[in-house]
Amino acid sequence: MAKMNFGGVEENVVTREEFPLAKALETLENETIAVIGYGVQGPGQSLNMRDNGFNVIVGQRPNSPSWERAVKDGWVPGRDLFDIETAAEKGTIVQYLLSDAGQIAVWPTIEKHLTAGKALYFSHGTYADRTGIVPPADVDVILVAPKGSGTSLRRLFLEGKGLNSSYAIHQDATGRAWERTVALGIAVGSGYLFETDFRREVFSDLTGERGTLMGAIQGIFAAQYEVLRENGHSPSEAFNETVEELTQSLMPLVAENGMDWMYANCSTTAQRGALDWWKPFRDATLPVFKELYARVASGEEAQRSIDANSKSDYREGLEAELKSLRDSEMWQTGATVRSLRPERNK
Repeated sequence: MAKMNFGGVEENVVTREEFPLAKALETLENETIAVIGYGVQGPGQSLNMRDNGFNVIVGQRPNSPSWERAVKDGWVPGRDLFDIETAAEKGTIVQYLLSDAGQIAVWPTIEKHLTAGKALYFSHGTYADRTGIVPPADVDVILVAPKGSGTSLRRLFLEGKGLNSSYAIHQDATGRAWERTVALGIAVGSGYLFETDFRREVFSDLTGERGTLMGAIQGIFAAQYEVLRENGHSPSEAFNETVEELTQSLMPLVAENGMDWMYANCSTTAQRGALDWWKPFRDATLPVFKELYARVASGEEAQRSIDANSKSDYREGLEAELKSLRDSEMWQTGATVRSLRPERNK
């Protein structure tokens, strides 16, 4: 484990240099990794581990769309694709990658197969008091949380890159929890691993998803687009100035070099405006972020997700909300703009 300075604060990190793939393979050579769930994180993590040479099986509900997706990805029923209970029984490491609501529903099936010495792995923190998931005392309880979608994890892996991941050890029953956790982090394709705990991971994760990663950014997009349209700008102009320039031009540069570099390498007009306006935007949104974090810390946001996702008509309601977003002028414009990108017309 290395100590790195992050803005004046030292943190523990694990890099591929100090824990290479060969060491991860050796650490997990006698393990069977059962990936439970083939929805958001399951495909990326399982395929990356399989390609890296680990012994991986997938547990999924037979004849479901996700089962069929797994088959298309090369998992073979009866060889490395099983129903959830069979996979949980076979696995020495059980990667529990279902949604919160799914984890609650399936937990009795998983729990009975968590025999002494196994490991229960999560990719985001859980509220035990709200989910009822209390692992046995004689298993390792660990976490590796890639900082991005399963789709991005897989794409970056195939490009020879990697997403950074947080890791945590909630329970070390075997004395091997750290080695198992870090090896799994390398196995799924992490760029580097930084230390956290289950509480901090779930708080930061839920805040980020509702904040700058998806909720806040969509809100800001919608507000700016609306103002531009109200003032006579065309849909294509409003979308390009709100979304396309940011995602296609500026954010890749920020990712490479930082926002300070971006500010130093733009026009003087853009530079002056950005320096003048970032603080008013910070001040306007800070109360919203504080309210959001308080709701996350109290468990209200997790409970809302669990309640909503447990409803029998959850998928119908979700599709209606997504359709409203998809059918909005801004994102209909976005579809047309994306179709005009040069790489789409080769």
